[in-house]
Amino acid sequence: MLNLSRNTLRGLAGVAAVAALAASALPNAQATPAANPAAPVLPRPAETPNQAVSTPPPGEGVTAMASSPTNVVRYNRLYSTPAITPSKCAEVNVSLRTQAGVASYASKLWTCMYAAWAVPLKAAGAAYKVKPKLSVHSGTLIATDCGTVSNTTGYYCSGRGGVIYVPAAQIMKTWGQNPTYARAWLTQMMSHEYGHHVQFLTGILNASWQRQRAFSTNAARLEESRRRELQASCLGAAYVGANKRYYPMSGGLLTQYNYLISHMGDQPGGVRDHGSPKNHGFWSTAGFYAASTKTYAGRCNTFNATSTYVA
Repeated sequence: MLNLSRNTLRGLAGVAAVAALAASALPNAQATPAANPAAPVLPRPAETPNQAVSTPPPGEGVTAMASSPTNVVRYNRLYSTPAITPSKCAEVNVSLRTQAGVASYASKLWTCMYAAWAVPLKAAGAAYKVKPKLSVHSGTLIATDCGTVSNTTGYYCSGRGGVIYVPAAQIMKTWGQNPTYARAWLTQMMSHEYGHHVQFLTGILNASWQRQRAFSTNAARLEESRRRELQASCLGAAYVGANKRYYPMSGGLLTQYNYLISHMGDQPGGVRDHGSPKNHGFWSTAGFYAASTKTYAGRCNTFNATSTYVA
């Protein structure tokens, strides 16, 4: 079962679709999709496994860990937590032309997300004071506790309390094509990867991987991966939406963000492990507007959704 009605979510997903159409019609290079028509896709487990390699630190009341993995992902205390506190952090006014600029931009988001997620994580009984590390890199191959990853996507590994990896070279390249699109992508990337950290601290990440390894068919394993990745995007969008007034997420940046979330995901002919662009836009939009419904993280329970919504 979904936490939201089909009509409500269909209407919200339509916002992203309309914004995408509007983006393609605007002539301003600062407010249209990137020159490269292929939008960056989310990180892929085949290349960046996101496997649980460490146990979540103990919180102040996490009891779901002793339950079954299915109970952890479907009935987690996170889904009944209060509002994500707006961090009131403004977007950093810095060029993403250099690695230092990318690091400055990502670091501000990293700090702001840590502060904003503290309230719901504490309410969920999780270790809300555990801040993930941040690695803004420019290497071709990056060694992590979860395996070696390439420099083409953002990535989260739960080792050492959690590490978010940001591919500076890719952001810099995108900035050269379309600065506004690069800003939207880095904002979405950071919020998505922080969503994985929230999953880790609440036990969802580990439990989901336990479920995935236990399934006997590849189709079931891929669906589990999609549930996990779509939830991370929904949780990330919930932060962006909670803070949209202060960032501010408006104008050309919002147009590019809406285009991005409704076009990224599993591409034709590729591995179906992150969800279709349609469903990625669906869940991201649900998270972005969560504050208006007073349901917050509860809107991101992809593990209770029917298969249609995580295809």
